[in-house]
Amino acid sequence: MKKTFLLLFLVISCYGQEKFSKQFSFVNDNDLYISFYQDRYYTNGAFLNYSYLSTKKSDKIQKKIYNFQIGQKLYSPFKANVQFLSEHDRPFAGYLFGGFGISYFFKKNSFLRINSEVGVIGPSAFGEESMNFVHDIYGFEPATGWKYQIQDAFALNFSVEFTKQLATSKYIDFNWMNIANVGTVFSDISTGFLSRIGIKPLQNIANSTAFNSNLNNKITDFNNEIEVLFYVNPMLRYAIYDATIQGSFLNTNNPITYELKPIVLTTELGFKFTANRFNFKYAIIHHTKKLKSVKVPSGNIYGSIGINYLFN
Repeated sequence: MKKTFLLLFLVISCYGQEKFSKQFSFVNDNDLYISFYQDRYYTNGAFLNYSYLSTKKSDKIQKKIYNFQIGQKLYSPFKANVQFLSEHDRPFAGYLFGGFGISYFFKKNSFLRINSEVGVIGPSAFGEESMNFVHDIYGFEPATGWKYQIQDAFALNFSVEFTKQLATSKYIDFNWMNIANVGTVFSDISTGFLSRIGIKPLQNIANSTAFNSNLNNKITDFNNEIEVLFYVNPMLRYAIYDATIQGSFLNTNNPITYELKPIVLTTELGFKFTANRFNFKYAIIHHTKKLKSVKVPSGNIYGSIGINYLFN
């Protein structure tokens, strides 16, 4: 038994001294992760990322991380099989894009993340094909109603996020998060808080899987440490524009659209942990009503899973 514990300690210790400067990650959002019976609204999101750490040193910046992303988001009414136009309580919509972002992690326990996306919204985003592919995997019926979806339009979006740590202890911290989006698909501003609750002592926000910052090389002051943590992230958003609900202003030929409900409260509860070169995530996300439709309930919930593979 003593030898087993000694071996485990050596494995953990060795892992804690490693440095990985690159990662591939995959995140999938879907309401199937909280219910096999719910298939509605923001019904699926799939995101493939490649990130790497800059090798340039700075007096004020602890890390600069570059990220490339390919993503797709799918939206539907209260169910995937809505044959008649009168039954729709929100439009079908697909959004397909490629993105590039830079994250700056400062020495004063804060970070700035800038991101850009370019793509398409509408039938060219292959929303119907992707939904039916997922339905085929789970043995569900093919979706009907996509002929009424938001029509094709060019997509260009920019986002800025600034997060500042307000308070921290060994196992709990409190971070103020602010996000702004502007573009042809989404325009909104959000503010809220992210708190980490660690099973192990918390890492610096510049070296935590909670902020996708646990990449390291020879010029960083950190190693890739083991993390096990829960987090809670409530955000209050003021929505200005959402082409998946209102249709794009670049193409007004949409069979069904709705007005926005501008104030939205989103709450994310999640769990993240590391295992050697892998990071894992599971989260449940709840948001209040996003559009002015009497048929839409006051809130919606879906799940999210993620896996990261770190390497050099």
